[in-house]
Amino acid sequence: MTCYSGTDFGRAFRTVRNNTILVAMDIPAEQWGFRATPESMSVHEILAHLAGYTTWQLKLHGEDKKTFVTFEDFGAYIGASKAFEQACNTREAVLQALETEGEAFASFLDSLSEADLAERVGFPAPIDPPSKTRFEMLMGAKEHEMHHRAQLMVCQRLVGVVPHLTRARQARMATPAARN
Repeated sequence: MTCYSGTDFGRAFRTVRNNTILVAMDIPAEQWGFRATPESMSVHEILAHLAGYTTWQLKLHGEDKKTFVTFEDFGAYIGASKAFEQACNTREAVLQALETEGEAFASFLDSLSEADLAERVGFPAPIDPPSKTRFEMLMGAKEHEMHHRAQLMVCQRLVGVVPHLTRARQARMATPAARN
């Protein structure tokens, strides 16, 4: 039994994705090629990666509703996700994909029952643990996005943009009521 419903999950993912979109919109278009280090992904690549990442999760857990994922399955899902990322080759395409794919994923999360979230998905050896709940796997998508958004927020600082969450906190702290 969980206290975190599909509706809670969908709402939480929408918050995460909305913050990602705000970060993306805050970074000037001419800075989307920026890389924090030569071997890291560019801002554009990170954002396209996030737009595509939920597509394979949605297929695995929704359309296919797998209860066992082979190495071949995983390769096919990731391959399709990479192809989706490559198709997001403009800033506008990435922003659109972040919005539409994020909402598709959040709507899917909304639809999940407690039994769906508790269902176990198995993996071949030598993967350990040999199974996880669907909830744990889907939570990984949200955690993955937050990880990459933190990278984007560092990129924002490096190109001279103060992240929107920082600006909001600064504005709140500037009011006399917040200081008391």
